Amino acid sequence: QLQLVESGGGLVQPGGSLRLSCVASGFTLGYYSIAWFRQAPGKEREGVSCVSRADASTHYADSVKGRFAISRDNAKNTAYLQMTSLKPEDTAVYYCAATAASDYCSGYGVHQYDYWGQGTQVTVSS
Repeated sequence: QLQLVESGGGLVQPGGSLRLSCVASGFTLGYYSIAWFRQAPGKEREGVSCVSRADASTHYADSVKGRFAISRDNAKNTAYLQMTSLKPEDTAVYYCAATAASDYCSGYGVHQYDYWGQGTQVTVSS
């Protein structure tokens, strides 16, 4: 079965940190560029960060730049999103997604992505 499984979400206080993991099964994650998306209640899904398959170059949305770091470990078939200095507005369900369509990060159109995880809840609150 081809799937992505996220983990690492939870409740954290403002200013805190979390690390999300995204494990692929049934396919080789190294052949894909990977993105993290998030969706808050009542809002559209938005792209947060991407790491390319070609050279692990990265891209970040302005709202998370300098606070989040995306990485990948192809040997473990896993991608990560390290989140620091978390804010209440970061509260959302976070999804990882994989696309074979591009060697490099080329946007966050949801239709570009072939595989999606089920999501993990991140809540930032005091």
